[in-house]
Amino acid sequence: MQKKSLIALMLLSLSSAALAEDVAVNGQQISIEANKTPVNTAENPAAVAQIPAGHKFAVPGSFTVAVAALNSPPLTVFSDDNKTLLGSEVDIARLVADSLGLKLNVVPTSWEDWPLGVASGKYDAAITNVTVTKERKERFDFATYRKDSLGFYVKSSSQIKSLNKAEDIAGLRIIVGSGTNQEAILLAWDKENQAKGLKPFTPVYTKDDAAQTLALQSGRADAYFGPNVIGAWKAALTHQTKLVGSVDGGWPKAAHIAVTVKKDNGLVQPINTALNGVIKNGDYDKVLNRWGEGVERLDRSEINPAGLGD
Repeated sequence: MQKKSLIALMLLSLSSAALAEDVAVNGQQISIEANKTPVNTAENPAAVAQIPAGHKFAVPGSFTVAVAALNSPPLTVFSDDNKTLLGSEVDIARLVADSLGLKLNVVPTSWEDWPLGVASGKYDAAITNVTVTKERKERFDFATYRKDSLGFYVKSSSQIKSLNKAEDIAGLRIIVGSGTNQEAILLAWDKENQAKGLKPFTPVYTKDDAAQTLALQSGRADAYFGPNVIGAWKAALTHQTKLVGSVDGGWPKAAHIAVTVKKDNGLVQPINTALNGVIKNGDYDKVLNRWGEGVERLDRSEINPAGLGD
């Protein structure tokens, strides 16, 4: 691919927020401009009463939340000031903060930073597409808020028709996030394949959305495997990729995305109550629907349910 074409692809990826005024995802018309207006909710007395007496928040009077600072709509997307984070993750954080009677303090961070930040008390919680897993439950508590659905996406001209099971990935180069549950699934599939004498797959690790786009469109990678809502957004916006397979995030079982807090610090119960409150009053659905994520809604939030590896 020519250098000019690669640059054009990068610019397209980086400007996705500006171009996404009328993108339709999962049957829902979405406007970044309209979604700059916050969705607030009422304080939940039951949730407030469950906050442990004397609990020290990272910032007094605020709910400090780590959110991955990646331009990955609909989960996170920068506003036109290139500083303010929007997206469904920020909106969920706001609903929890409002319910707990606290101000919202969003801290843009990296995926690699949230575990130490939550464990050390630097952040009260991480709301950054964290899936419940058996291993993570040893260190953190979880209150679920969305189903975890993963998707395989290839460029529109690809000859790959289906990626749904282990043998389908043999010999392929697949973009995947390091340390994610989707990486764990691919590694488990690869182990099965190699035991059968099939070719190993090659993980392709990238730093950001622009690098992912370039790797896929230039042919340095055969597929992208990650949160389906992100893949669906990009496919609808650019028409340069297509869905060829989907997998539950807790393969072979279902798994859910959850607000993540330090183990046994007492915050998971009030957060769970807060989430169930906004599910009941409809504000939760307002958030998911305006970002095209209604297909991943939960009927109720659970504390530390079964996840990947259970």
